Amino acid sequence: METTITPIVVYAEQTPNPAALKFVINKLLLEGGIQLEFPSVEFCKGAPLAQKLFEFPFVKNIFISNNYVSITKVDAIEWSDVMNELRDFLKTYFTNNGTVLNELPKITDNPNTLHQSIIKSTIVEEIDMRIVDVLNEYIKPAVEQDGGAITFRSFKDGVVTVALQGSCSGCPSSQMTLKAGIEGLLKRLIPEVESVQAEEL
Repeated sequence: METTITPIVVYAEQTPNPAALKFVINKLLLEGGIQLEFPSVEFCKGAPLAQKLFEFPFVKNIFISNNYVSITKVDAIEWSDVMNELRDFLKTYFTNNGTVLNELPKITDNPNTLHQSIIKSTIVEEIDMRIVDVLNEYIKPAVEQDGGAITFRSFKDGVVTVALQGSCSGCPSSQMTLKAGIEGLLKRLIPEVESVQAEEL
């Protein structure tokens, strides 16, 4: 009995960040909720897809999650000039069974080590769990749809600290989303929350 091979399909979606595009692939790239961000080629050891993408001189940042790759470009290049080239590259790469990771990176608190992007949440109190639940239910799906990610970091003295990744990192509208959307929702649902801030990665 022959097994049917599903052809790889890749399409590009705009994100709120004009410098970032989200490339969606019809296969799961990372399992177990892992999300990876590569701010430069120096962080790509053991990650062949990211290494190959950084061979494009206009690639500035790479974020990989679920079934998509968010790519941030340098300002000097227009998406209309390079979008099809990246889409064709990703289609060929996965058609030829290219891998995302050779090994699972270790979770680390050191920002200078490989794959700093696997960010740990520091959950201490019951209120932390309530904040995480709100983020997971209401915020995370919308952020991921825009090619980004949000991770709870800490809650102290009424201030929630989160990490923003992917297309959210450096996005001109992310501060407005953080204050008007995320902070407003958390303050409404959890009275102990006074403000939300983004951690600089």
